[in-house]
Amino acid sequence: MLRVAITGVTGRMGKNLVRAAYENENIQCVAAVARPGNPSSGMDAGVLAGIEEINVTVSNHLQTCIELLDVVIDFTLPSPCMENLAVCEQAGRAIVIGTTGFSAQQREQIKLAAQTIPVILAPNMSIGVNLSFKLLEIAAKVLGESTDIEIIEAHHRHKLDAPSGTALRMGEVIARTLGRDLESHAVWSRHGQMQERKQEEIGFSVIRAGDIVGEHTVMFADQGERIEITHKATSRMTFATGAMRAVLWLADKPAGLYDMQDVLDLHHVS
Repeated sequence: MLRVAITGVTGRMGKNLVRAAYENENIQCVAAVARPGNPSSGMDAGVLAGIEEINVTVSNHLQTCIELLDVVIDFTLPSPCMENLAVCEQAGRAIVIGTTGFSAQQREQIKLAAQTIPVILAPNMSIGVNLSFKLLEIAAKVLGESTDIEIIEAHHRHKLDAPSGTALRMGEVIARTLGRDLESHAVWSRHGQMQERKQEEIGFSVIRAGDIVGEHTVMFADQGERIEITHKATSRMTFATGAMRAVLWLADKPAGLYDMQDVLDLHHVS
């Protein structure tokens, strides 16, 4: 039985992660962590997640329970995630990171930590989204040099980072496949722009509204036709169950930086 800690346990994803661990016969949630001062501190994590008591009390510090577990699952925010990563590195514990919005410096810190502990860093742990990344790579190889490429993403009104980590990864996959640098070819906004679109641009459009869980569409538009690759998530449980799959895969891996393409063995699909 693999023992996990779930950080950010009071959030929407945190509660789904508790449920997903509870439903997986090979995983046991042995620790649940919330930020200091959270009113849910001291509650049973199972009750908080809407299931039965699991005899895991919500605590405020990962460090107090790190010796009890094998893998940490972090879907929080960049700053607390970096704190949790440091705890894992010090204790020699693996970590699965679904947090998004990292700065370039924070990404470098994650890469450094992965030299000593196993780390999965994935902006989206949905199986379908990660299959979409592979489909985008194939589409870019066939269509990318002759089409206009636009990425449209939509999320709930509470999401803080924009574009989403998933949309950025989609752009990175396409840019890498085409031999382009995303930073120099991405167009983040066209407000007030009075010039014709350049063919090599990769455009991003962002929607924040209501309770949209997550929708991503990549459009390859040519003269007379276009191809759209779309993924729509209707429940956060799809991310949570993907995270459990990542946890089980990571359990026996050596130190290194991995992603969901590794978990699903998609790097070998051409």
